[in-house]
Amino acid sequence: MRLAISKAEIESELERRFGSPLKLRERPVVEVVSTGIPEVDRITGGIPRGAITEILGPASSGRTSLLHSIMAASTSRQEVCALVDSSDSFDTASAASAGSDFDWLLWIRCASKVERAIKATDLLLQSGGFGLVALDLGDVPAAQSRRIQLSWWFRFRRAIENTPTAMLVISRDPNAKSCASLVLEMSKETTFWSRSSEAIGPKEFPTCANLLDGLLLHVERCKPVCLDEREISFEAKACGRFDSLKRFPT
Repeated sequence: MRLAISKAEIESELERRFGSPLKLRERPVVEVVSTGIPEVDRITGGIPRGAITEILGPASSGRTSLLHSIMAASTSRQEVCALVDSSDSFDTASAASAGSDFDWLLWIRCASKVERAIKATDLLLQSGGFGLVALDLGDVPAAQSRRIQLSWWFRFRRAIENTPTAMLVISRDPNAKSCASLVLEMSKETTFWSRSSEAIGPKEFPTCANLLDGLLLHVERCKPVCLDEREISFEAKACGRFDSLKRFPT
């Protein structure tokens, strides 16, 4: 006895088990976290979880101030955060002024050894459990940061995919390349102290948490992100100018 099965029945059974190869799959909504600065959130949509975000810029461009704001917003939600400080340049006074809660922050000092910073970041991402992991390469010479193998960035991206961890990379020049889902490029347009000279004593200096003024922010998304049923197109670019961004969480 021979059992005849039509082609349509075979296709129907395959589609039931494995789905249609021609049917477009729905892209999952990417969860984002706030930067702590409403103006930046409106342009960027927030920092994506499960992805790498690069914050680029020269010294005094506001990159560290933005990092402190993001850490303050994350620790205020009682998320465990980790900062890999490649050059031992983390200013605790500025971070405290920005509102960071050190009870929720792990600070790793690497004594200007980039290899140690990369390995420490890898251990943190592989272990999981962190809401935010920041790798600060801002004071690392460009010649050293460029020697970081691209395979490390692929490894980092793979480690946090489909996890609630957001990774930040602070540097002068792009390092993660195509592995970064969001790139924020900071540039200084004017020099302005947010506190008057009368309020600064002879031995006091404004901390970097007060310097996010007169800056230009360039945003580039390398991957689509869905926000509130709206999709930001592939490689969309936006620029924003900020004259006074001194609102940090307390």
